[in-house]
Amino acid sequence: MTRGRIRVVVVDDHAVMRAGVVALLEGQDDIEIAGEAGDGRAALELVEQCAPDVALIDLRMPVLDGVGTTAEIVARYPHTQVLILTTYDTDQDIERGVEAGAIGYLLKDTTREQLADAIRSAARGETVLAPRVAEKLIARMRRPVQDPLTAREIEVLNAVADGLTNAEIGKRLVIGEATVKTHLLRLFAKLDVNDRTRAVLVALERGLLRLP
Repeated sequence: MTRGRIRVVVVDDHAVMRAGVVALLEGQDDIEIAGEAGDGRAALELVEQCAPDVALIDLRMPVLDGVGTTAEIVARYPHTQVLILTTYDTDQDIERGVEAGAIGYLLKDTTREQLADAIRSAARGETVLAPRVAEKLIARMRRPVQDPLTAREIEVLNAVADGLTNAEIGKRLVIGEATVKTHLLRLFAKLDVNDRTRAVLVALERGLLRLP
């Protein structure tokens, strides 16, 4: 962190949201808005120019999303701490953000005081997590280790996500319909679900499947 005021850049593709964040931070004697950007690529240029102490990054953005932006900043500008500020709190989103190197993960329902305190903590190199995010991470760590899905089970699950019937899945993968049912039963057990729709939702949440 630099001496004096904490220099912050605000990165969000919604101009109204950026203005709202800036407004929340106005009046904080020890925090200075060094710049704003509307996408990840512009954020990298801004960090290069401003060398801020903290970058407040939205998760879903055009050109380069928050995870990619975070990873780039962490790799190229280690003097800048990344604090994700988003509306998304799924396990997958949280894990991707933290794994990319963000020092903190906040939700957009945070208060002015909470946001300012989080920025101060991030500037000191301290991890900052919204209570709901911390609860999700702890709960995930406490879950028993799940057997990983096999490559074939993931193929079957992808076909389910495409809306195919068991017979259609068998034709796509050149296997019998009975074999398809066996794979489904096994992956249901591994995902701790009892129907096809829930299996797809859980797999998406865990990052096993990705929507096109």
